[in-house]
Amino acid sequence: MKVKTAAKINLALDVVGRLNHGYHAIESVFQTVGIYDEVSVELSDSIDIEVSCDVPEEFASADPIPCDEHNIAYKAAHFYLNRSGAGRGCRIHIKKGIPSQAGMGGGSTDAAAVLYILQRLIGKEIPPSEVIGADVPFFLTGGTAYVAGIGEDIEPIADYSGRILVIAKGSEGVSTAEAYGRIDKLVKPVHPDTDALVEAINNKPDEAYKYFGNLFEAAIQLPEVGDIEEKMKACGALNAVMTGSGSAVFGLFESRDTAERCAEKLAADGYFAQVCETVSKTFIETE
Repeated sequence: MKVKTAAKINLALDVVGRLNHGYHAIESVFQTVGIYDEVSVELSDSIDIEVSCDVPEEFASADPIPCDEHNIAYKAAHFYLNRSGAGRGCRIHIKKGIPSQAGMGGGSTDAAAVLYILQRLIGKEIPPSEVIGADVPFFLTGGTAYVAGIGEDIEPIADYSGRILVIAKGSEGVSTAEAYGRIDKLVKPVHPDTDALVEAINNKPDEAYKYFGNLFEAAIQLPEVGDIEEKMKACGALNAVMTGSGSAVFGLFESRDTAERCAEKLAADGYFAQVCETVSKTFIETE
């Protein structure tokens, strides 16, 4: 079985504390977007799990993607097959379309796709464990959601799909661990108003862009992020904000024509740039 599996952006992302086990507590609004990886899974008679990857050079050079037991998709398959007692292995193939080190959940959505496919093939539903990855439970839901804790508290909110975006990324990247380390060193940071964003999406969605924000921007301060945001706003973006712990930026546009022109300008400057829309679900079955 093969599916296209969506990326996500954080319309807002705040860090509100540190938990006893060392994880950080977040408050965020997650949104699936129409940039996809393709994941296929085939059951095998052996108990082995194999992973192969098709990765564009521009992604691989930014962040080498492991195609072995270190890949989160492998871990998801191992978790599910052990817990389900299926007594079988599988072959996983991942074709990457989501940039790496972008804050768009590329690894987590692949893991969610593996769980989704295995549940369909084997017929036994098993809740994901947070040891697989904090964002995986969201991708099994998709759409628009308020997310808290370490990503396990998920509350769907009003549908925000169909909004036109440009998503762009340079060559710079920051590991998630390093990004959270920098968050801990911030002094009196200005936090995004996540509650106001949820209220706007539920009741005045055309004004939601006013409340987009990301605490990590103050911590990371990547020059490419600032440059992309300035160029997006110069092209007419209603707002432009970094997603996740970086380093992709999304800009919200009122028309696809304006978004296409912006993406062309960013690509001419050497950035990865793609027009897409917010989408209401993670998975599209292709075969």
